[in-house]
Amino acid sequence: MSVVMFGGNKCMERRYLDTCKKYGYKAKVFNRMTGTSLKRQVGSPDMIILFTNSVSHKMAHCAHCEAKRCNACVYRCHDSLNALENLLQEIGNEKPA
Repeated sequence: MSVVMFGGNKCMERRYLDTCKKYGYKAKVFNRMTGTSLKRQVGSPDMIILFTNSVSHKMAHCAHCEAKRCNACVYRCHDSLNALENLLQEIGNEKPA
């Protein structure tokens, strides 16, 4: 499964990616808007995570549009690594066996 994360702290980007890899997800992180090319870089993820403390309104809108386009689930969590781990565990428990 693939995950795209919007927002978060730039210095924590590697830890976010490592945590997702630990739970078996391929991940991308977008900390800030980089112009119109963001649409092409997102791809078609299975789920989108918004870090609520640091995501801009424009970036959140872009994330919701991309989620509609590729039929992805949108989750929200705080910027902390612990919150991300809890979310990934919760999502993992929801998956059918």
